[in-house]
Amino acid sequence: MHETGIALEILRMSERIVQQQGGGRILRARVAVGELSAVEPDLLRYAWEAVVAGTPAEGARLEVEFFPARQRCPQCGPVERRPGSWVPLCLGCGAPLTVEGGAELDLLQVEFEPQGEAG
Repeated sequence: MHETGIALEILRMSERIVQQQGGGRILRARVAVGELSAVEPDLLRYAWEAVVAGTPAEGARLEVEFFPARQRCPQCGPVERRPGSWVPLCLGCGAPLTVEGGAELDLLQVEFEPQGEAG
């Protein structure tokens, strides 16, 4: 499950960001995950719980924003599709379809409690 490695890297990046801001405790990390990133959001959340357990970030939440990929016909425009289904050619005109978006895998935001404010 490569989600564990990704969760660990999210934690490391979050810790670096918090240290650059003077230190503190991570409360929440928000990430973007695209449909084509080969990352399962539920598995990533599960892996996050495992990697923060026993660390100063234990209890921190991981929020995942999912971004679907879109198919587009150069002639007809956006093509409706079910998640996980792909059509190589436009059903209207037969033109090859392109894929837009869905490759996101980004740390968007880290929320933390500054050092000395822990209660």
